[in-house]
Amino acid sequence: MKGTRRIQGVARVNIGIVVFPGSNCDADTYHAIRDVLAQHAQYVWHEERSLDGLDAVILPGGFSYGDYLRAGAIAATSPAVRALRPYIAAGGLVLGICNGFQTLLEAGLLPGAMQPNLGGRFRCEFVHVRTERVDTPFTCGFAPGDVLRIPIAHAEGRYIIDSTGRPALAAHRQVVFRYCDARGNVTPAANPNGAEDGIAGISSPSGAVLGLMPHPERASEELVGGTSGLRIFSSLVLWITTGRRLSMQPVEVH
Repeated sequence: MKGTRRIQGVARVNIGIVVFPGSNCDADTYHAIRDVLAQHAQYVWHEERSLDGLDAVILPGGFSYGDYLRAGAIAATSPAVRALRPYIAAGGLVLGICNGFQTLLEAGLLPGAMQPNLGGRFRCEFVHVRTERVDTPFTCGFAPGDVLRIPIAHAEGRYIIDSTGRPALAAHRQVVFRYCDARGNVTPAANPNGAEDGIAGISSPSGAVLGLMPHPERASEELVGGTSGLRIFSSLVLWITTGRRLSMQPVEVH
């Protein structure tokens, strides 16, 4: 695997998209990175044991391993996800989308857990999310409070965290996105699944690892309903190509 490369004098990043049995958003994510943003994307099979040379890794949405046991539970034990620990410790960037977010939680790479949506229904619709933190690789192109319109598609998207983890989540500013209305107001009515505090996405304390339930790859072109989601991917590219990743210290992953 090769890292950031130059093609005709233009720097392009190399982003790996992990594919599990049951992934169904890997091709959409690949399209957003390669065809819309003109970056280098490559599929990484779930049995891959090394992520060396990748500028960032994305765990896409879907139903990895059929969501047996719990959503993301089996994927969390795969060689590729185990390889994320040394990759992150060396300064790697990771984005988990929907099932990828669930996998990051199951692997202990982000705090908290997912439970079934309140009401027990699968929710597939556009929602609004408010940007709470803009100093991460995935939101560096945002302004505080920016509202994105992005679709969700999940039955198990109610984020929870226990009383022990909640203070740390706040202290480290780990909430990156919250469900809101079109004007940015965080209200119960705007929360599609009952997630605690309206949480739609969280990061590691450094911001190098982000998990979110909405699907940015499904909002990357006007043809499919807007380009709000593309801003997350373009922020990642901006972070890498401007060298901002060099300012992030490698972190210890427990």
